Amino acid sequence: MAVYFDHRIEAPESNEVPSQFSWHSALPILAVTSSRTSSGGNVDLYLQQGEYVESCHVERPHLPTVLSWHPSKPVLAVGWENGEIVLLTHPSGNQTVLPSTHTTSISLMEWSSSGSRLVTGDQTGALAIWKVDVRGRLQGHHLVKHEYNKPLTCCIFKPASPGDDVAMLARASVSGDESALDLFSWKGAPLKMGPQEGLAFYVSTADGKVHSVDEHCKTSTLLSVEGSIKKLFYLEKRVALAVITETLMLSQYSLGHEGEAQEFMKVKLSSRSGQNVDIVWTDNSLIITAAGEHIIRLWDLERDENYILSLDESMGFERGELINCVSYCSGKEILAAGTSHGRIAMWRMVQPVDNRGDTKAQWKLQTPTEIDGNVKQLQWGTSLNLLAANNSNTVLILCEHVMSAHFSQQVAAVQLTPTQLSITQFSTGVHLALQSDIPTKGVCVTKDTVTVWNGKQVTVYELSGTVLRSTGSFPCDSHVVALHGENLYTVEPNRVQIRTPQGTVKQLLTFSKAEGNPVLLSVCQSYLVVGTDTAHIRVFDLSRRDAKAHSIAKNLAEEIANLGALRSVKCNANGSQVSILISQVNGRPDHKVYFYDVEMDTVTHFDFFTGRPSSGLLQPEDSDRQQIQGTELMSRSPVSNFWDENEPRLFVCETVPIGAESSSNYLDMVDVSVVTLFCTQEHGLLLQDCYLKPASLQALLALDVPYYYFSCKPGERDPGLTEVLATASAPPQQTEPSTRAPVQSSRMVSRRALRDFVGLENCEKATRDAMLNFSFYLTIGDMDEAFKSIKLIKSKAVWENMARMCVKTRRLDVARVCLGNMGNARAAKALKEAEAEPEPEAQVAMLAIQLGMMEDAEKLYKSCQRYDLLNSFYQASGQWQQALETAEIHDRIHLRTTYYSYAKYLESMGDKTLAIIYVLCYSYEKSDTHRVEVPRMLQDDTSSLKIYVNKMKDKNIYKWWAQYLESQSDMDSALHFYQCAQDYLSLVRVHCYMGNIQKVTKMASEIANDTGDRAASYHLARHYEGHEDIKQAVHFYTRAQAYNNAIRLCKENGLDDQLMNLALLSNPEDMMEAACYYEGKGSHVDRAVALYHKAGYFSKALELAFATQQFSALQLIAEDLDENSDPALLARCSDFFVTHSQYEKAVELLVAAKKYHQALELSVTQNLTITEELAEKMTANDSKILSDDVRKELLERIADCCMRQGNYHLATKKYTQAGNKLKAMRALLKSGDTEKIVFFANVCRQKELFIMAANYLQSLDWRKNPEILKTIIGFYTKGRAPELLAGFYEACALVEIDDYQNYEKALDALTEAAKCLSKAKDSSTGQQEVRLTNLQHKITLIKKFVHVRRLYVEDSDEAVQLCETLLKEPELDLAVRVGDAYGFLVEHYCQQSNFQVAYRKLEELQKLLPMQNVRYYISQTSLKALQQQMGVPLEHEDYSHGVREDDEVEEDLDLS
Repeated sequence: MAVYFDHRIEAPESNEVPSQFSWHSALPILAVTSSRTSSGGNVDLYLQQGEYVESCHVERPHLPTVLSWHPSKPVLAVGWENGEIVLLTHPSGNQTVLPSTHTTSISLMEWSSSGSRLVTGDQTGALAIWKVDVRGRLQGHHLVKHEYNKPLTCCIFKPASPGDDVAMLARASVSGDESALDLFSWKGAPLKMGPQEGLAFYVSTADGKVHSVDEHCKTSTLLSVEGSIKKLFYLEKRVALAVITETLMLSQYSLGHEGEAQEFMKVKLSSRSGQNVDIVWTDNSLIITAAGEHIIRLWDLERDENYILSLDESMGFERGELINCVSYCSGKEILAAGTSHGRIAMWRMVQPVDNRGDTKAQWKLQTPTEIDGNVKQLQWGTSLNLLAANNSNTVLILCEHVMSAHFSQQVAAVQLTPTQLSITQFSTGVHLALQSDIPTKGVCVTKDTVTVWNGKQVTVYELSGTVLRSTGSFPCDSHVVALHGENLYTVEPNRVQIRTPQGTVKQLLTFSKAEGNPVLLSVCQSYLVVGTDTAHIRVFDLSRRDAKAHSIAKNLAEEIANLGALRSVKCNANGSQVSILISQVNGRPDHKVYFYDVEMDTVTHFDFFTGRPSSGLLQPEDSDRQQIQGTELMSRSPVSNFWDENEPRLFVCETVPIGAESSSNYLDMVDVSVVTLFCTQEHGLLLQDCYLKPASLQALLALDVPYYYFSCKPGERDPGLTEVLATASAPPQQTEPSTRAPVQSSRMVSRRALRDFVGLENCEKATRDAMLNFSFYLTIGDMDEAFKSIKLIKSKAVWENMARMCVKTRRLDVARVCLGNMGNARAAKALKEAEAEPEPEAQVAMLAIQLGMMEDAEKLYKSCQRYDLLNSFYQASGQWQQALETAEIHDRIHLRTTYYSYAKYLESMGDKTLAIIYVLCYSYEKSDTHRVEVPRMLQDDTSSLKIYVNKMKDKNIYKWWAQYLESQSDMDSALHFYQCAQDYLSLVRVHCYMGNIQKVTKMASEIANDTGDRAASYHLARHYEGHEDIKQAVHFYTRAQAYNNAIRLCKENGLDDQLMNLALLSNPEDMMEAACYYEGKGSHVDRAVALYHKAGYFSKALELAFATQQFSALQLIAEDLDENSDPALLARCSDFFVTHSQYEKAVELLVAAKKYHQALELSVTQNLTITEELAEKMTANDSKILSDDVRKELLERIADCCMRQGNYHLATKKYTQAGNKLKAMRALLKSGDTEKIVFFANVCRQKELFIMAANYLQSLDWRKNPEILKTIIGFYTKGRAPELLAGFYEACALVEIDDYQNYEKALDALTEAAKCLSKAKDSSTGQQEVRLTNLQHKITLIKKFVHVRRLYVEDSDEAVQLCETLLKEPELDLAVRVGDAYGFLVEHYCQQSNFQVAYRKLEELQKLLPMQNVRYYISQTSLKALQQQMGVPLEHEDYSHGVREDDEVEEDLDLS
């Protein structure tokens, strides 16, 4: 909690009335204008605490109208009513008068964001733009002057566009972006780095126009509104302009890139008419207005919503108090409002829990600050966030100060106002109110004295019973003071002064220059710890007459990395440990607490970011507890720390979530944890306790076993705390009458017992020490020492408290001992039963419940996620809302049970008010028991029950209500509700009961017929049967599907026609009974056969059909026979079908009878097509039916039959199943399915099959399909048939020669053939040797011809000679076509233009091959040339089959 110290400005003349003021945006300088009673006005400057700056006084015979500070320099622009403008510089007081430009009162002055431009305007519409240098000095005359001919009202500069990202441009330049590279070069425009200054601005006039002035000072009209413009605001996020007129009409305009403005919103701001409205604009687009009402109005332009904030009388405001002015501080997020009764109301912005919450709830009203007079003007300013207030008489400067508080030796002091404190003596229970003579910035107490100081003066008060008496006051510049006995400890550069209460210096504790200046003091028992500005600490022993050094000067900067400054230093009761809080180099508070061991000269720490100390937190066996408690401590930061005044091992600190520690209002947070640790040399840091501070408490003051001491928030009270009430006979005293509200001293300090001392607050010291030792040893896990420390204690309260410790430490073994000493058998039994739970936390939770530690039990159940037990716990403790929420979210399996239990609980309370009845009904509905429980609950209140029945519209409830009405003989109403419940049985039953047979029967019949309800139909059938209406009875028995009853009536009454239909609808038993009935009568045998058949009695049906020659029925029966039927019956039926030439059906029946040979014989005899399905049935795999040999024989016969029928695939399958793969391949070859042939050969992997498949593939067009070619070669190779493969290669060579004249590939093929043939085994006949010789001869001839063709390129004459020689070879035509050799010669001679020889060679070829077309060997070009040169007419022949050299088709054949 904070208070505001007010400093009245030290005005030089008391008769001057302040009119307006203005803060510098960064520096603590306030400019105040005032007017004298005679004439004229002046401007003065004041500092942070109201000090008057004599050198900066400006006085004129005219009144000042406008003040405007330079944004960074201490330069103030002052505009006067005569048009004069003065620049006043602080602290020199230099005054620079701008050249005369304006002739009338100055109405506006505005600096640009960096202060390089100053815009001035007056009431005639003249606007001037001035240039100012970096030092804030004017540069010459104005740059430009515009005349708008209307009074100027507002001016705002347009924010600058962001600067260029240098890093991004550098990366782009390296990547080759020329435009980015130009920005770095001298060729391009200057590079804009960082935020730039915006020089464009907008100015408004009294006639409602807004003009835009660009960077080059060119002006243009932007927009126009109705009425004079009061305020202009720029919405940077929306790139929009907000305009507010004198009539409070708000308009918003979006701004385009070309300088145009488009209106997108217009609204009238509500306000009290006839009042001067104060309007404030915030950075987050919030408009705040005050118009002399008891409320202020806020408009959020980003969210497009508005709301109001009002004064609260419970906070000290009065009825009829009006708000005159407002000001918003963005740094503190505080909204201040000045009232007509001299108060300053403040609302602090509070972060909402979620964004969907009420926006108004984000503002929290604070305790008001009171000043005299009527507050007319407020303004926040400077980097220190100071607040200036004008109360018409003077100007006050308010600075925030955190309220001081201190506790020591059972005395607590808490500051209430700048001069008022509340003193509490806990040893006597007396409350005192202290009214100090000085504004208090610090307080320190002992059991006998209270000392206050403000940084300039120190005052000491003596506590004597219920009286406070001043014993000394002296000037002192120390900002920190400590007390011990009768000594005061103050600081000054490089030393600590030890003074008497009157200020006399008794001793000096000096510090070297390296050790720095003392800035922090703390006393505990007889030890003083001092912290310096260079991060050194020293501990002094105060137990003697003079203070003695207890430790060396420790430089913490050597031990702690990133140390910026010390925030707090505290020592323990025996001076062995010092706790330290620090700020880091960047100014942020560190999230660690450091501990300096004086004896060991070591520094350890506890890190609240990770929730763990530098050493282990707990013993290894307590890892589960360590994990959970570590989670509670994680991501936090310490804000205060204390040692117990008597127990040196016990340390406590307050922690807040990380990020909140630097906030000024962290004390108002809800999530503040109080963490207690044991700190020893042997065991390090051990967690003793951790819990959330209650919301009603302000801050931790001290730890003094058995209590924590807290300051309380004003007006709030925590019912769980032990309040200290006045027990003395004297009423609270105060040193001086208060002129303000009475002191709430009884609520300002509260104490709360430590966890281990709940119920033992008033125990003696021995018990207290024993409990502390027990807690310590229990924490470290030393059970022997723990029990030794308490072995002499007999108090049940102490044992109960120790059992409570076991809940925190989760030592169930110790808890059992404690419960035994307490004699609490019920708790021991409950703990024993809880051992069945698998989670240790659930067992500990049961212990906590038995000890009344409900909060701990709740946390434990949540930590182990046993929401079922948590639900039961909430129910048992009467926390029904939490139980329902838990069931809804986590324990939905028990949701209905929870609602039912809640309803039973409410019902047991006996409160039958309307609200409770509604909750009861809702709970029963959620538990899905309302159909029974609500009628039971409301059975004595029939009117409410009827209303509930009609409201619910539930069929079950309708039925229950109808039954109730029927029991009350209200048949008509009962019929109505039976109808609503759609209970047609009850409707028919009641109608039948009502006695009017004709009417009732008609209505009941309509109900049964229309709804088809079986129960209703059955009841009505019984009714008709009772009245001997057989036809209707049969009808409704049929509707009810009670066919046996309908059949019974038909048989009894001879209704044979209906009997057949009913029997077919009924079950087999009824069908059998009806068939026997028909068979016995002998008149409807066909019906008997059909019913036997339908009922599944095929043998009986067949016997009767054969006996009575019912052939059509016999055929129907046979269709339903299958392999599960009697084989004899199947054979008999098959004979019947053979007799009647229905061979397919006969075959099926023979197969079903497993007479496969007969079925096959019949199929062959009658030439029936064997389908795959039939073939599968005839070749069953069951060895019990067919042996393997018989089955193979049957398969081959079926396959033979399929071959004759042309079903080659099925034949292949059956041959394969029979194991005859050779026949299977033959069948497959007949099918011509190449893909399956290849697949089958690869699967079977038999030589014969490979050869057969390869022979088949040769019959295909393998020349055009290389894959087939490869498969043929592969199959011959796998089939180990090299002679066949050689033959295939010879065929390939022949194709290459005949079709493509490709002798090279033919040569390769013949070479492969020779290789294959050489591998083949020779027979005794010697044919293979002859074949190989012939093959080698062919290879030789082809090689010669290939050599000729290749040689022709190099030596054509030699090639021609060799070709001539080759033609003389005997049997040349077996290897090389003679036509190709002659064609080679003819082509050569034609190319040599020797057409005579060419023609002669052509004639020789024709003689050798008279039956062939010689043009097949010679190109068409050569033939045409011969015809032209020789003049010999050649016969026209078809050349389309000729192959030219340039038409040759090259094909790669893999012959390897």
